[in-house]
Amino acid sequence: MKQSAQAATGRAPEGRATDGRTERGRQTREKIADAMLSLLDEGESRFVAERIAERAGVSRRLVFHHFEDMAQLAETAINRRLDQLAAQVRPLPTEGPRDERVAALAEQRARILDWLTPTRLAVMRLEDPSERVQQVVQQMLLFARQRLTEIFAVELDRLPEDRRSDLLNGLDAVTTWSTWHHWRSVAGLDVDSARRTMAATVHALLAAADHP
Repeated sequence: MKQSAQAATGRAPEGRATDGRTERGRQTREKIADAMLSLLDEGESRFVAERIAERAGVSRRLVFHHFEDMAQLAETAINRRLDQLAAQVRPLPTEGPRDERVAALAEQRARILDWLTPTRLAVMRLEDPSERVQQVVQQMLLFARQRLTEIFAVELDRLPEDRRSDLLNGLDAVTTWSTWHHWRSVAGLDVDSARRTMAATVHALLAAADHP
């Protein structure tokens, strides 16, 4: 009876071994990127390879085995965080009382925008964000705007086109990260106060559009 290649040599077939190395490499890259994200979430703004390696439980040499430089690592980590955003988004009511729709929107946006703040600040510090990072950020903004058209379809769709556009632009402006960051960092509001301010501003915009 012929022995298998693995039994004869004591080694796994080359294809399987390669697949295993590829998977271990992917897991190590993710571990290193997640280490940078955990430091980012703790308020770190300057990153050194030794600190990230220590957090990831790997050597400094392994960090630069998987990433050409710290800029590439930063972009990988940012892309990973932006991809994680999808898991934070839940369906919001598109029908029912306005108060409930506004409250649900403000709660979700407050939670997500505060969670995204370290990453958005890191993107702003990148000297030359990759096309992938810019693309994901733009998709995120477009998705958020599209959600507004669904949540407030009742209010938007009854308006003439010019007023509809004005209202949508206003709603978009007060529910995006730049406004949230202003309330939190410049105005010094805590999360609950900023959330209430967002809800109140959305209500004011919608109420103003109720009148001809």
